[in-house]
Amino acid sequence: MLTPQDGPGRRREFCSQKCRQWDWVARQRASELALSENELVIAREELDTLKDQIYVLHCAVVDARRDLEKPRQTKETLAELISWLLEAAEPVTAASFSPALRP
Repeated sequence: MLTPQDGPGRRREFCSQKCRQWDWVARQRASELALSENELVIAREELDTLKDQIYVLHCAVVDARRDLEKPRQTKETLAELISWLLEAAEPVTAASFSPALRP
């Protein structure tokens, strides 16, 4: 996240020089591969992993909705429900989509 900037000058676009460099690399590769602004390249393994994580999170949400429809939830069952949702969400929220260096 970029911190607000006071004073004159252009607004910062990147949080660090590293991010600026990765943006440049990404634009160069996109140009080489003739990708449009709405296309990206991701390794099949990374995509499959992300799909699996999203599926687990989807199942947790479906389970949570079903469990919340039951009458009289206890603190313990609600705590388990929240724990299950957080456990399922953690891999998705922790996913890193930084470019990988290729030899």
